[in-house]
Amino acid sequence: MKQILSVKYCTPAFFLLLLLSCGKGKGGSNVEQPEPPVQVTGAKIKVMTYNIHIGNPPSKPAGIVDLPAIAAVIKAQDPDLVALQEVDVNTNRSGTSLDEAKELARLTGMNYFYTKAIDYDGGQFGDAVLSRFPILESKGYELPVTAKLGGETRSVALITVEKEGQRFLFASTHLDHLTAEDNRMLQATELVKIVKTFTLPLIIAGDFNATPMSNPLTILRQELSWGCKSSCPLTFSAQKPGSTIDYVMMRPAEKFNVLSYVTVNESYASDHLPLVTEIQLVK
Repeated sequence: MKQILSVKYCTPAFFLLLLLSCGKGKGGSNVEQPEPPVQVTGAKIKVMTYNIHIGNPPSKPAGIVDLPAIAAVIKAQDPDLVALQEVDVNTNRSGTSLDEAKELARLTGMNYFYTKAIDYDGGQFGDAVLSRFPILESKGYELPVTAKLGGETRSVALITVEKEGQRFLFASTHLDHLTAEDNRMLQATELVKIVKTFTLPLIIAGDFNATPMSNPLTILRQELSWGCKSSCPLTFSAQKPGSTIDYVMMRPAEKFNVLSYVTVNESYASDHLPLVTEIQLVK
């Protein structure tokens, strides 16, 4: 008959010794504990995109320009970078001596770069960027239109900037507004070709005149990730928001951590809502 050992005579010290011995490996070291989660490090950047409607408040007659109102909206958000669309430079409709990009840079105390999309009304019409950081390099690109539809060529205003030793690209663009998608699809295809040539991380923002599930946005998703992961906020019109056509996009996705992505409730200065996102540039 097997002998059964009784444990009634085992002291508490015995059990303590047993527990300690179970926590040892062959080399006598303690059992490995799970490592704490990796903390993402990198510069944090606040980005705004704003179609400024040439500075003409929708509630005012054509020809009335209120750039201080646009500047006030920007300053209230205190962004590092701003993508501007529908920017007039020396046009008859907004003022033959008014460079809207330059004036907004002055009013906000930021650096700027402007690119022309088209010649218009005695001057120019295009896109611009504002930057709190020094602009290290700048370049403009043209986005074409189809021979079938014609219409307005569009542009991309691109700058190189740096924060906390991390260099990256920032761009503003504005795709065609015609009902048919042909121009936007062509422009999206050209934009994909352009961004594929970049080696630095890219943030591109603007008015894409396309809803999330549209063909132009499907093309852009080949190379660009969105700041909004699921339901993107409505951006147009500012007076009665009903569609999402303004976005902040990034490339490559793994270099960015989106911390917030919201619209600003401001309906006087423009017909678009400003879109603001906070992004971490992952080291």
